[in-house]
Amino acid sequence: MLQTVGSTLLGVIVPLSVPVAFGALLARFRAWDTKHLLTLYLYVLSPAIIFDTLRNARISMDELYNTIGFALVNLLLMWGVAKVAGMITRMDSAETAGLTLISTLTNSANYGLPLVLLAFGQLGLDKASVYVITQMIIVNTVGVYFAARSQFSVKSAVKSVFALPAVYAAALAVFLKIFGFHLSTGLEQGISMVADAYSPVVLTILGAQMVKVGRPEATRVRPAAFWTGTVIRLLLAPLLAFTALKLLGISGVLFSVLFIQASMPVAVNAVVLAERFDAAPGLVSKCIVWTTLASFLTLPVLIVIVQAMN
Repeated sequence: MLQTVGSTLLGVIVPLSVPVAFGALLARFRAWDTKHLLTLYLYVLSPAIIFDTLRNARISMDELYNTIGFALVNLLLMWGVAKVAGMITRMDSAETAGLTLISTLTNSANYGLPLVLLAFGQLGLDKASVYVITQMIIVNTVGVYFAARSQFSVKSAVKSVFALPAVYAAALAVFLKIFGFHLSTGLEQGISMVADAYSPVVLTILGAQMVKVGRPEATRVRPAAFWTGTVIRLLLAPLLAFTALKLLGISGVLFSVLFIQASMPVAVNAVVLAERFDAAPGLVSKCIVWTTLASFLTLPVLIVIVQAMN
């Protein structure tokens, strides 16, 4: 177990920490405003990586259906937990929206994919890609709805979902794959280049958000709200994911990969949406930092457990 923890820290956490550190330094010493990069993420990087990954993922149809089914079941479970926890702790609409983002959106791409590659190899990475794409589609559809509902009507929230290009990028990729059509080589290479920028950019945003924990909007977060979000993401999320996977009859490497992906810390995407729609961004950014730091210890333990099961 100690060997797994050490290899994870050296092989995954250290490389990923480089762009995070740059983002933190920029925010600390240059008063860096991330709004322009958030727009770049929402309207360029996210649709590019969704399109590119859907075009290249290799996974059986059964695994595809199981992955999507688990993602949807897990989403409903975590949404329900957030709603109940919000009512118990008497959160306002903005805090409840933020807690829902914390509970339902995991850092499965820029943190989860390299971790899965280290632990389960290329086979695990191929299986993880579909879950990541499903998560990205959820972020850009249901996630936007969760965030937008804190300030908009249902009609406005739904309209905001379809204002983002990621949904159309996914539809185009599926259409091309089903009918065997191809874009020109140059165009696909260009899209891949844009998609490659996704991880460093969102990790840099994460670093900037970690610095914001010391700013007023984060320090004013109610302790009850912070601890509720942290406990849900670090403790309840793995337990519910394990239960859902068992009930759905998913096993083998796919079980391990989906379990780890669903147990990741809060997604950077959550604070992107929280900032855009004023869904308690201080609460979300604080939970991102502390669940990410805690995951450096919890995830290696979970990896050892699922590897022992197989």
